[in-house]
Amino acid sequence: MKRNVIIFDKQDITRLGVEALVKISLRHHQYQISFANDRSELIALLSNNPESLVILDYALSDMNSVDGLLNIAARFHKANWVLFSEDLSTQFLKRIVISHSPFSVVLKNSEIAEIKEAFISAYNRTSFICIQIRNLLEVGDSPVFGESNLLTITEKEILKEIAWGKTAKEIAAARNISVYTVITHRKNIYRKLEVNNSQEASRYALRAGIIDASDYYI
Repeated sequence: MKRNVIIFDKQDITRLGVEALVKISLRHHQYQISFANDRSELIALLSNNPESLVILDYALSDMNSVDGLLNIAARFHKANWVLFSEDLSTQFLKRIVISHSPFSVVLKNSEIAEIKEAFISAYNRTSFICIQIRNLLEVGDSPVFGESNLLTITEKEILKEIAWGKTAKEIAAARNISVYTVITHRKNIYRKLEVNNSQEASRYALRAGIIDASDYYI
């Protein structure tokens, strides 16, 4: 069965280049290529082929925000995504990595072998992160993890307990504080880390070295 590959880019020269890379990477696979100029065309194509493989340069797309991209990825959760760019901010990468969406990330200056691996991995419904991005994310004091320094000592301790799977009531009882105080701390943690739930916060804490892998609840 052919899989639909959507190249989401409005620049003809970029389309031609990505199309050539797709043909090289997926020459042993069955696929058909579609093109999307903007967000509305992308949504229309995904509505017709919800299990598509989408290749896009976020920096050159008309996505309003990373939340907009993640919302579309959540809506079409059977699709796979390859972010193929040369300019991805660390803040953006942090949001993508801690999301549950099947994103692969590869830079335009990556080796051809890595680009091919990213495309093939996404075609096979797995994720791939190129070496440069992996190295950046694995460095504990890199800008990707810099926001963890905004947390107070108490907030870091509560984040650990959240990652251990404790409820607000359990945390409050152990620390001899009110549930309302725990909820307030939790809201502040989510706001500072720009995450939406305990799973995202816990994964962030794991990558930032705030908790050990052996302590990770999820």
